[in-house]
Amino acid sequence: MTFTTTEPAFRFRQGTRPLLLSMPHVGTFVPPDLAARLTEESRQVPDTDWHLERLYDFADAIGASVLAATHSRYVIDLNRPPDGASLYPGQSVTGLCPVDNFDDRGIYLDPTDTPDDAEVAARRDAIWYPYHAKLADELARLKAEHGTVALWDCHSIRSVLPRFFEGKLPDLNLGTGKGSSCDAELAESVYGIAQQAPGLTAILNGRFTGGYITRQYGQPADGVQAIQLEMTQSSYMQEALPFDYLPDVASKVQPTLRRMLETVLAYVEKR
Repeated sequence: MTFTTTEPAFRFRQGTRPLLLSMPHVGTFVPPDLAARLTEESRQVPDTDWHLERLYDFADAIGASVLAATHSRYVIDLNRPPDGASLYPGQSVTGLCPVDNFDDRGIYLDPTDTPDDAEVAARRDAIWYPYHAKLADELARLKAEHGTVALWDCHSIRSVLPRFFEGKLPDLNLGTGKGSSCDAELAESVYGIAQQAPGLTAILNGRFTGGYITRQYGQPADGVQAIQLEMTQSSYMQEALPFDYLPDVASKVQPTLRRMLETVLAYVEKR
């Protein structure tokens, strides 16, 4: 199958301070030709990181740049290596161009109609490379202007997913590539704030230690501090269809998110 899309690979707003928010899994667009090959369930793109742009609606106020995906992760997963190598060897994961969902069900109507190498390459050229080129360019711009820069990779996931983890996931899962993507002092400061979040649980480098974006771009010795936050969706939204945003619930976690990001900014702006 060939692949074409009418949508740009990302939305972007440029900020004024040395912080970039990356949202690689907020996209919901699936080109019509591809959507026709998907199951009815998959056309609802249930594994989306829903509403993160709304949850982080204070980003402009604190001067952050925001880079958000437009296409569903079912088209291509922007937080996977371009060669599709597993981020968590030995553990169950979804691929660069997924063929199954978080509940381990196939996403294609015809299990033999999955993307071949040529289609994967076309999706990569149309979406993956442009997103990562913009991410790299913005980090380079901010670093050139400010000397040091921070990357915050924004994610969310259902709180209970037996395919990936037992029981309920902690609410705020901070990942720093097991300490490789940012300074330990910064990681501990942010983790301390997460631990104080009212009614929520937190962990540092637990089940989610940071995906490709965190590990690839986080180079603290070279002035790029990167942290991934994987949040439970129950912390701010309805986890089942219709996946509604819950403003009253979200308002309880937003101060914690803002405090963590302001702490990250204060740290890099001292450098």
